[in-house]
Amino acid sequence: MYSELTLIFIILLLFGFILEKLLELLNISYFKKPLNSEFAHYFSAENQQANLLYKQSKARFGLIQSTLGFIFTFLIWKFAGLGFLTQLITSFTSSEILQTLLFFGVIALGSSLVSIPFSLYFHFVLEEKFGFNKMTIKVFIADLFKSGLLALVLGGGIMALIVWVYLAFPTSFWWIVWILITVVMVFMSAFYAQIILSVFNKLTELEDGALKDAIETMAQKLGFELNRIYVIDGSKRSTKANAFFTGFGRQKRIVLYDTLINDLETNEILAVLAHEIGHYKHRHTIKGMILGILQTGILLYFLSLFINPESLLTLELNRVVAQDDSLTQPAFFLGLLGFGILFSPISTIIELVTNAISRKFEYQADAFATKNGLADSMISGLVKLSEKSLSNLNPHPLYVFFNYSHPPLLARWTAMKQGENII
Repeated sequence: MYSELTLIFIILLLFGFILEKLLELLNISYFKKPLNSEFAHYFSAENQQANLLYKQSKARFGLIQSTLGFIFTFLIWKFAGLGFLTQLITSFTSSEILQTLLFFGVIALGSSLVSIPFSLYFHFVLEEKFGFNKMTIKVFIADLFKSGLLALVLGGGIMALIVWVYLAFPTSFWWIVWILITVVMVFMSAFYAQIILSVFNKLTELEDGALKDAIETMAQKLGFELNRIYVIDGSKRSTKANAFFTGFGRQKRIVLYDTLINDLETNEILAVLAHEIGHYKHRHTIKGMILGILQTGILLYFLSLFINPESLLTLELNRVVAQDDSLTQPAFFLGLLGFGILFSPISTIIELVTNAISRKFEYQADAFATKNGLADSMISGLVKLSEKSLSNLNPHPLYVFFNYSHPPLLARWTAMKQGENII
């Protein structure tokens, strides 16, 4: 007989999966919907057909991967795989810090091993078929190794710190951890390019020439203090292009993909950069960081309500996750995993809010480029990038509402053509 908490646990697991699949099916139903006639003329019939085939291929792959992943995860939980792992780890060491690191380390390793075949297929079959993949097996393996090492050092270090604080200050650990994570978030936001990005990619300063001169002239005109412009070697993994703004204060920098420089004309690159400068002018980096800090604080506060060594609820949550009624002492790592499931509805609501704010930020950055006379160049640049990457031109509105941090191209195009200024 299932306990009430077990039923809630199962319902939330199924709810998350079913909601995700329903949204994906709604999105698939829009794949063949005709585009706005005025908008559609930007894309050739051949490109629209390739776009449809790419969306269908990605959707099939995503449905299969996520469904198999859910079934695999559910079966491991149902047949007490997590309970077996818990017994194995607790018999190996009595250190709660080491237990937590081993528990999540084994889960992360198992998840990575299961996902490798899917990743190989995605990059070397699906993306290769449509001409996007530039990654070699050597780069793929190197990325796996580097990702694992970063997860071990950064993720493991932060996790160990959280457990230590929990053990030392069980009644007030949530706000102490909140302060510590805030410090880490601010530091990582400032030095992301140097610490994380440089591990996977080579960043070089944009060489002197007409493009650099044009960028510096525009930055001066827009009142943006530009210290350095970097080019990232995105072409060693994909033909898809991008540009982004990172850091703040003296650490702020603009990063251009080498593919962006190759694909766009100078005036289009300037428009994309004006968009990125718009983010800076509207303080989106700072605002986004504040939102992230608030989100972390909310999560940690609720976590403190569900993880308490003296609480019967914590012990019951441990038993549900491990599928083991014989547990007599709660483990931090089991409570943390169970909380992640129970908190998922609130997490979804928070994500909806942050995505809506992020989309508003994108409109504001577009409006900044538009105000500075770059609307046509911005539109032509976005169209070229969408055309080359075969991005979804007509996603379902509900799918956008739940999943998109950026507005779809059609919405951005409409706003810029109408001269909207969303402040």
